[in-house]
Amino acid sequence: MSATPRLPVTLSVNGETHVLSLDPRVTLLDALREHLTLTGTKKGCDQGQCGACTVLVNGRRINSCLSLAVMHEGDAISTIEGLGTPEALHPMQAAFVEHDGFQCGYCTPGQILSSLAVIEEIRAGVPSHVTGDLDAPIPLSDAEIRERMSGNLCRCAAYPNIMAAIRDYLGEGA
Repeated sequence: MSATPRLPVTLSVNGETHVLSLDPRVTLLDALREHLTLTGTKKGCDQGQCGACTVLVNGRRINSCLSLAVMHEGDAISTIEGLGTPEALHPMQAAFVEHDGFQCGYCTPGQILSSLAVIEEIRAGVPSHVTGDLDAPIPLSDAEIRERMSGNLCRCAAYPNIMAAIRDYLGEGA
């Protein structure tokens, strides 16, 4: 039995270029965690059901456990490590801290990245299942935000705090 050949893959992660030699079956999640040691992106269910592995690819959120690393040659990948630092938090990270939008913290990186994408989706006019009027601007309503965040599960049930953090980030208070 022969070994699977490795492929050269160039990934742009958080503004840095990384050249890797990967088995073509390696997921983006495993490339980030195991090959680039960016462990902020979490492996939850490994089936695309929990959202713990959410990253942004070209500004759009994806479940990195469902995507192969070789598919992202030339894409701009953003992980939680690319947002802020402990000394200089991204405003969404700061809002999550302020409103205790995390408990155990396992889902938090995916929740934060998804929150940023949700806001951009709404602002860009991308409808969701609960969008009422497709001819009008989409409101930043609780229903829209909840529907769009439904792919990110929190086993600690910090959902009201996550909603408060998103509202705070939007400048609407808690």
